[in-house]
Amino acid sequence: MINFNGTLLSPDTNLLVNNRAFLYGDGVFETVKIFDGKILFLEDHYFRLMASMRVVRMEIPMNFTMEFLEEQLLTLAKANKLTESSRARITVYRNGGGYYMPTDRSISYLIQVSPLGSQMYAMENGNYEVDLYKDFYVTKQLLSSIKTTNKIINITGSIFADENGLNNCLLLNDSKNVIEALQGNIFMLMGRKLITPPVSEGCLNGIMRKQILALAKKIENLEVVEEPISPFELQKADELFITNVIKGIQSITKYRKKEYESDVANDLLIRLNAQIRLT
Repeated sequence: MINFNGTLLSPDTNLLVNNRAFLYGDGVFETVKIFDGKILFLEDHYFRLMASMRVVRMEIPMNFTMEFLEEQLLTLAKANKLTESSRARITVYRNGGGYYMPTDRSISYLIQVSPLGSQMYAMENGNYEVDLYKDFYVTKQLLSSIKTTNKIINITGSIFADENGLNNCLLLNDSKNVIEALQGNIFMLMGRKLITPPVSEGCLNGIMRKQILALAKKIENLEVVEEPISPFELQKADELFITNVIKGIQSITKYRKKEYESDVANDLLIRLNAQIRLT
């Protein structure tokens, strides 16, 4: 089942004919983790979605409250018997009409839900190798920091990673700095200094990024900063890890000839799961 404007429909329902998200990439989305009947970090997801809609000048309905969003997500999860552990995505797009210039600025939304294997966050075992993706660059602008339905760089980068036997790739901005991975924000440990690029570099304003920054600042003798990361610094780092709201934290074990530890990443993962148990 899917949720289309509050109505549960078969996933085979064709919604593409006048869908501006499909035709022009005129849409934004949020992916959330549902755990034990609750949406993790609901407030952060809601306010990021509202901010994204305002950035692209969508008309936000009066009833589009945080409580409404929560109800719509959980209703679908319950209908699919996936309230214990699942991922849900809400896509919001401008209604059909017009070409580049829309004739209607009102919105529709579509929610999908799928199962997750584990309730708590866990590190993926084994090797996790990455490299740079240099075919295209992310521009340093506000649009790069929100989740729009135009993710062609992430798609082509994922194909590149698959063709080259990589688990992931790191994206560069137009200043040739490392800003994020294909599916999450990047953190780099240099000694006792934990670095992640600022949102102004063009990286996603990640929900899990926010949680990890807050948790890391509680670790004794660990300096936490937001500053640009040069590709040349990667091979000098002690740890590299990726964060997103579905997987939590994923340590990178290898970049080119450099191999990494994962002590701080594992510490943060323990703290993250402890925080979730208290919610």
